[in-house]
Amino acid sequence: MKNSNQNIKVEFCKKCVMSNQKVLPSIVTDDNKDHSNKVNIPFKNSICNACVEVEKKYKKIDWKEREIKFKNFLNKYRSRNGSYDCIVPGSGGKDSVFQAQILKEKYNMNPLTFTFSPHIYTEVGMKNFHNWPLKADVPNYLFTPSGRVHSKLTNLAFNNLLHPFQPFILGQRNMVVHMAKKFKIPLIFQGEPQSERGGMEDEIDQFEMLPRYWSKKKNQKILVAGLELDELEKKHDITKFDIEYYLPMDEDEALREQIRIIYLGYFENLQPQENFYLAAKLTDFKPNDRRTEQTYSKYNSIDDKIDPFHYYTAYTKFGYGRCTEEASIEIREGYINRDEAVKLVHKYDHEFPERYFKEFLDYIKISENEFYEKLDEFRPSHLWDKVGNDPTHCKNWRLKVKVE
Repeated sequence: MKNSNQNIKVEFCKKCVMSNQKVLPSIVTDDNKDHSNKVNIPFKNSICNACVEVEKKYKKIDWKEREIKFKNFLNKYRSRNGSYDCIVPGSGGKDSVFQAQILKEKYNMNPLTFTFSPHIYTEVGMKNFHNWPLKADVPNYLFTPSGRVHSKLTNLAFNNLLHPFQPFILGQRNMVVHMAKKFKIPLIFQGEPQSERGGMEDEIDQFEMLPRYWSKKKNQKILVAGLELDELEKKHDITKFDIEYYLPMDEDEALREQIRIIYLGYFENLQPQENFYLAAKLTDFKPNDRRTEQTYSKYNSIDDKIDPFHYYTAYTKFGYGRCTEEASIEIREGYINRDEAVKLVHKYDHEFPERYFKEFLDYIKISENEFYEKLDEFRPSHLWDKVGNDPTHCKNWRLKVKVE
């Protein structure tokens, strides 16, 4: 099954290793079974727009000027009585630890941190999460959704969209907005601007997440796991009340509450490795106990046992994997060069995530054969060649075009 808007000709960025099959961040509640709302990352002269935007960080942006603007902006929100004045969503990973700390120490803000629980915590993820409020002196609210509802939604998103992480993304993105209303804290922070990972033209040089990503218009059709809400209730016993906090806030309500989601990375030059060093020092943040499957690193997205299957299903649909994502970021940040990245991608991108495979199958209640059959249903013919008959760990498929 091919995304109806997907590029047929595969091309790779000549600066990083990103594929032109990469899709841009979408309005998640528009995601449908034929992926017709997906748009590929823009390329110009064989360079992806993420590389163009990150290059600005090092060559064109006056960070001192942005810091002054940021301080003036925060003056409108900073608490005078010790109450919370902003929300930082996160898991206690390196990025959220860094963001909360810099807001607190450098800008004298008083952040409340918020966590939408992973599907299944990893051991290291749980330790890092608990150490965040314990050692960084920031309060935290943890929201854990119903296990029945969340696992069922994950199953439906896998089967309908080959996107098992979609319900978590919905909860992570939208629950914090509802929290902002509940606690009367309208200022929410996220990390890097969308444009640094590849964004729409109207997101270039934006310091604020556009409301279309986290609010909905009146009478806007909402899809969750590719299904309309009435179908979820009638066929799958999941009511609108069960998923209230997965759903975006009404646009009019968001305007009344004056909620804003700000990219801290627009004002601060955020760098993944620097975030790691600070988190390790501040909260005793621990990396994985081994190299993370499908890539070469140990410290990115390590708190959820379902996470590897988010990357592997994307690899199936779009022909690039977790290593491509991480290596492209590290090229842009100057940590590795393109030749090194190509070798890493060839070595790790195709790796099957064995470590938590059984737990993933148990969580979404499918068999191993059903897993392989569903991947093949969504596998685009312009990306893959079948090279055998043994489906175990998908070794019977090979990419037609690889980065060089």
